[in-house]
Amino acid sequence: MRATRKGQDTETDGAANMHMVFHLGVHCTDGDRMLKTLLNNRTPLLARQTEIVTPARYRGIFEEALMALNGGMATPDMEQIMLDAVLEHDDTQRVVLSNSGFLGAPGRVAGRGVMYPQIASRALALANLFPSIEAEFFLALRNPGPLLTEISPLVAGGNYQALMQGITPLDLRWNDAIRRLLQSLRGRRLVVWCHEDVPMIWPEVVRLAADLPADQPLAGSLVYMHELLGDAGLPHLRAALGERDQLSIADRRRIFAEALDQHALPGALEQDINLPGWDQALVDEVTATYYADVAEIAALPGVEFISA
Repeated sequence: MRATRKGQDTETDGAANMHMVFHLGVHCTDGDRMLKTLLNNRTPLLARQTEIVTPARYRGIFEEALMALNGGMATPDMEQIMLDAVLEHDDTQRVVLSNSGFLGAPGRVAGRGVMYPQIASRALALANLFPSIEAEFFLALRNPGPLLTEISPLVAGGNYQALMQGITPLDLRWNDAIRRLLQSLRGRRLVVWCHEDVPMIWPEVVRLAADLPADQPLAGSLVYMHELLGDAGLPHLRAALGERDQLSIADRRRIFAEALDQHALPGALEQDINLPGWDQALVDEVTATYYADVAEIAALPGVEFISA
């Protein structure tokens, strides 16, 4: 990328109009599917001046800058150096970066009595890497029970108590985390969805992140459905989709739901919660609290919520 920052004559407008999209994850939700799907669509995205930047291109660069800035804003020269380092094309107007590491290590899911205590400060620090560029943030929410079940083995040798840092499961409230995030973003775009819904809404999630129109063909749009249906069930879904020339979002989701009902792999739609001190009553209470939080988050001013 050869630049376009504010104050440089004809190149100024480029940076002012650029969008930097940070897909934050969260941990144990995406599994690099966003990155892989976008890379599968790299050619049409480049035609729309959208560049997908892999973590290998900015790993080390961002970390060093974040440590040096300590939450402060990058200078114009620093911003330009980072743009030159991570972008490959001169005409890029939209940059998409996807990395659950943006929120820190998995062990940071709990602390200071709340869920993701650093979510607000880390997001703002990312935006401050590129002060002249409009930042957007995307992330999935997930039921704390399944989330902790998958994160726990990754942290301190599976030490659940070390992961929880003295807080209770009912302290893990997404409502609080998203409100803190919203306050720190100061009007920047925030797009949110539930991981539990992602097989049904994946095309919409990817298109919003990449700013693709609804009629743009999207390679890799069935990645989640393939995982749930397997090699045997996926052809049934493709056949059902192929029977219609044009599908509305509602039509496609209805076909997805029917395919899951009829062809989902055994156990694919369920997850066991095996955490110390958790019984069915606690699982049910945490789940009910989670969906109550989701309902409030979806209605928050400043949240662009993708519902199933």
